[in-house]
Amino acid sequence: MERYYFVFCKDDIMLERKADGTYTIPFQEAPPIALKPWTTLLNISPLDNKEVKAYTIDAPVVDSEKYEMCPLRQSYYKLPENLYLKAGKCAELIYWDHNTKFCGVCGGQMHFHTDISKRCEMCGKEIWPQLAPAVIVLIHRDKDTVLLARGRSFKRDFYGLIAGFVETGETLEEAVKREVMEETGLTIKNLRYFGSQPWPYPSGIMVGFHADYEGGELHLQREEIRNAAWFHRDNLPNLPEKLSIARRLIDDWLNTPADS
Repeated sequence: MERYYFVFCKDDIMLERKADGTYTIPFQEAPPIALKPWTTLLNISPLDNKEVKAYTIDAPVVDSEKYEMCPLRQSYYKLPENLYLKAGKCAELIYWDHNTKFCGVCGGQMHFHTDISKRCEMCGKEIWPQLAPAVIVLIHRDKDTVLLARGRSFKRDFYGLIAGFVETGETLEEAVKREVMEETGLTIKNLRYFGSQPWPYPSGIMVGFHADYEGGELHLQREEIRNAAWFHRDNLPNLPEKLSIARRLIDDWLNTPADS
């Protein structure tokens, strides 16, 4: 039976080149790269009623006419969206498997109980993959002006949005307001849910909001934010990549007529 094989080496995924110059994920009967005795072959939920397997290799594939290694994030621009999203799920489960070899209660070995759960061989504790929820917000000063920020962790020269992880005991809305206050000194109002996005770098989910400026002056948390400013829609800086929910929030605003 043919099935999809998502093959990873560290942060890279192996893509298959098609004759027309596009890319896909290997779909065949046998693994495209031979399994080692110690390789864990993960069972992933089906894609379009086709089986999905995932595993890691010790060294990247090089000098291959058929295959190419690509950073997972950049595979967004090469793969169809359904394959990119499934690749993210595979990467998250591989990360979870690598980091849950032993029980956190008794130290016993953890073994797969189902495709997405493990059970300790000694005390029986069961675990499931954990997600780290984060919030992200586009703050509007008026219909034409929004707050954009350059985080210290950004590797490229672009301005994004205020974001942060949800803390224990918080609602999503409380997390948005807290992150904005901590990182900018501003207060916001009229939070409006926009959407969410899996963020498998390594195990997150981003929840996006629009919000309106309420008050305060910019006082940046310099440990997190390199710079931030209000930008008019006609004079924007470099923006985040298309794959991110930050860019989707900005594009949603830009595609809304200013006089609406």
